[in-house]
Amino acid sequence: MPNVPQWQAPSGLANIWLPYTQMQTAPTPLTVVGSAGCRLKLADGRELIDGISSWWTACHGYSHPHIRAAVEQQLAALPHVMFAGLVHEPALRLAQRLAALLPGDLERVFFTESGSVAVEVALKMAIQYWRNRGQAAKKRIVYFRHAYHGDTFATMALCDPEEGMHALFAGSMPDQLMAELPSNESLRRAFDLLLATHRERLAAVIIEPLVQGAGGMKMHDAATLAFIAESCRRHGVLLIADEIMTGFGRSGRMFAWEEAAGLTDIVPDIVCLSKALTGGTLPLAATVARRHVFEGFLSDDPAAALMHGPTYMANALACAAANASLDIFECEPRLQQVAAIEAQLRTELESCRALPGVADVRVKGAIGVVELAGAIDLQALRGRFSELGVWLRPFANVVYLMPPFVIAPGELGILTAAVRTVLAERTLKAP
Repeated sequence: MPNVPQWQAPSGLANIWLPYTQMQTAPTPLTVVGSAGCRLKLADGRELIDGISSWWTACHGYSHPHIRAAVEQQLAALPHVMFAGLVHEPALRLAQRLAALLPGDLERVFFTESGSVAVEVALKMAIQYWRNRGQAAKKRIVYFRHAYHGDTFATMALCDPEEGMHALFAGSMPDQLMAELPSNESLRRAFDLLLATHRERLAAVIIEPLVQGAGGMKMHDAATLAFIAESCRRHGVLLIADEIMTGFGRSGRMFAWEEAAGLTDIVPDIVCLSKALTGGTLPLAATVARRHVFEGFLSDDPAAALMHGPTYMANALACAAANASLDIFECEPRLQQVAAIEAQLRTELESCRALPGVADVRVKGAIGVVELAGAIDLQALRGRFSELGVWLRPFANVVYLMPPFVIAPGELGILTAAVRTVLAERTLKAP
């Protein structure tokens, strides 16, 4: 047999710049050489159970054979072609399927490559929609405390300024309006007054339905969503639903907005999708607009068109992966698996509530959250989790689980046990 060289760490570690990382003090990142199911295979021979689905994307786990086969087939036929003046079948089919899945007349799909850009496009749609209608003053956006909508400049302006991630750029971004989530009667009156007061200059309200992700994993109910929608309708303001994190089953429904459907007949004017869209295999995002929004751009005037066009828009490989992911939702019991994950998370994380320093425990769909009081040593916690054979990435004061939907009960039990163990150790070390 030929000699097989031993794997060696790539020398390129001296040339990379990691996200959200102080490179001077950060530990050496773990090198992944393979993945399958819910497990990451490391170069040192260990395996980690992935408890966060690679930033909430790998809903079907890793290396699902149906997605792999679809990408391989598409690669042989057409990897990519510009999406201006040209189209291709995977994108057309995916757009049609997304329109059929989404409520109401959300039927016009604009493809991009990342969630942040999907939100940027939604903002451009909302602002230009009013400009095309002769109401150019309507260009401000309302967002909510604890919101996170991306890291680009326009989306940073819609993130809670007190969360710290983007504080460095204060004063460099567009000035938008932050509101409290209208979760009680007093806050509802205040929100409605905000829209009434500023309606002549408001283009849209943007909301992460049911769960605010990177702003702290805060949760709210369907009644709050329904009230926001009704208030937007009363005051003539567009509504953008950022389903980048919650979309494709994570909240327990295919889309989180579905929970509000029984309380209001309102459909968001624009919906943003990404993350689990391709099952965690390739970058792709979509901004989906209702019919009246799209029709607001139809004109004899070329300047009334939507002026945005990413180079890799509607990449054929990514669209093939997304179509394969939707196939899996149709033939495998993903939402039932999410319900089982939710039940297990509720049972197995509840004991964390009794630990000193724990402020809250909350669960929604395949999202389990333990919020801690005060600051935490993120680097130490992350390292300890990997020692226990799990991949978790706490942030701010939150330890959370968002596993792939295919996770076995035993694997999920290892994740929840690791959370309990590490937080109990933290309690013992506290002064």
